[in-house]
Amino acid sequence: MNRKEIQIRDPFVLPLQEEGKYYLYGSTDANIWGPGTGFDAYLSNDLEDWDGPYPVFRPGSDFYSDTNFWAPEVYAWQDKFYMFATFRRRDNGLLGTAVLLASGPLGPFVPHSRGPVTPEAWSSLDGSLFMDAEGQPWMIFCHEWQQIGDGEVCAMRLSTDLSEPAGEPVTLFRASEAPWATPYESPRYKDTANYVTDGPFLFRGESGHVYMLWASFIDNRYALGVARSATGDVIGPWIHQPEALYRNDGGHGMVFRTFNGQLVLTIHAPNRTPDERPLFLRIVETEGRIQLL
Repeated sequence: MNRKEIQIRDPFVLPLQEEGKYYLYGSTDANIWGPGTGFDAYLSNDLEDWDGPYPVFRPGSDFYSDTNFWAPEVYAWQDKFYMFATFRRRDNGLLGTAVLLASGPLGPFVPHSRGPVTPEAWSSLDGSLFMDAEGQPWMIFCHEWQQIGDGEVCAMRLSTDLSEPAGEPVTLFRASEAPWATPYESPRYKDTANYVTDGPFLFRGESGHVYMLWASFIDNRYALGVARSATGDVIGPWIHQPEALYRNDGGHGMVFRTFNGQLVLTIHAPNRTPDERPLFLRIVETEGRIQLL
């Protein structure tokens, strides 16, 4: 399949140098707003033509969710592959991010955590893994705007096996603090000023700076922004770039390096079902800022 034929949201790329392959994961149900089927993956040598889809996760009959399977991110760590993915709980109807495990990049992935790792009483989504300078694993995730109005990006230490929290969640910032984000006008939530946080992803630049991608809205169009940790630590404080990195109805991004060393951003665009497709965009780091090339 060509890239333009793949319907996917929240794309995440895992490059495996030893195979010379890029693995593409994401929200792959035809209607991700309804019943959850599972997650598929695609393989490529060049980021343009892809083999697949390969089913990498299908829930068992006793799985705790059957709706809204979102934003799988897969990490190779300690000879295993860990998937962080968002699901809507059957018992309380709230979103949360769980951790799944497999012996290979194509799965099958099976539950590793006991349900969501994010707080049970929170509607949380888009959990992402980051290792700090001491090798401590953190989950970076969103406390959803639909529950609190002004969406938050939060961080929480994880156990060394990534199966459970190892500390309390800490709020890094609220969406309204970014100079580029504007209120999201929702017909369902009319009486509050709503600010969306979506899809946080941390990465280190060549300079050693720690950056965060995250998505929100500008005049009700999906957009992607960048923040930088002033201290290099997960806790921050976080300094927002004043302008959005991408504002043409695309977002939920992550960054990876190609096999020839190029820094590439992937997002989905446009932000409407069933038209969303993966985009791959070159970026550069310049004087503590991330810019499209």
